[in-house]
Amino acid sequence: MTQHSNNTVKVWDPLIRVFHWSLASFFIIAYLTEGEVMPLHAYAGYGIVALVAFRLIWGMIGTHHARFRNFVTGPGTTVNYLKDIAQGKAKRFIGHNPAGAAMIVALLLMVTLTAFSGMALLSVDGEGPLANTFFATMKEHDLKEVHELFANLTVLLVALHVAGVIASSWLHKENLVRAMLNGKKTSDHSSQ
Repeated sequence: MTQHSNNTVKVWDPLIRVFHWSLASFFIIAYLTEGEVMPLHAYAGYGIVALVAFRLIWGMIGTHHARFRNFVTGPGTTVNYLKDIAQGKAKRFIGHNPAGAAMIVALLLMVTLTAFSGMALLSVDGEGPLANTFFATMKEHDLKEVHELFANLTVLLVALHVAGVIASSWLHKENLVRAMLNGKKTSDHSSQ
């Protein structure tokens, strides 16, 4: 964490910021092109898989605030944080707060399931990396339903994520979107 003279601290490294906005972009592209522009839809899905693989590695070896061990907490801590935020008394965190950490885990899992189910769906037509596997023998309708379910659950999580960013930004009087763009947060609050 690098301290700057204007009461800011560098929190999000460039790789985390590029990952975040790239994942959002690829998911939007995949969601909007479903059933319409299949090559673009599939490539966006493969991009998501590559990004998740990167994030898992960076979550182990990356910068301080990128490492999972420095922000992932147990469910009890997350629930208590959510109660505190509802009461307007949640503690500010320089890195991810417990609810944000839980959302990262949930979103990574859900986009992975969405992408994997999409690859399984492609395998029915003998395409993609899962062709000639068990998935190729499954019913296309069933795989499509599962893929759409995961995609829609991801949209729900994204909506909750955006609501959480807005609530936390308002409560702590800081612009979290700007922080994810420039990597800096103010350091003059009490924080972790």
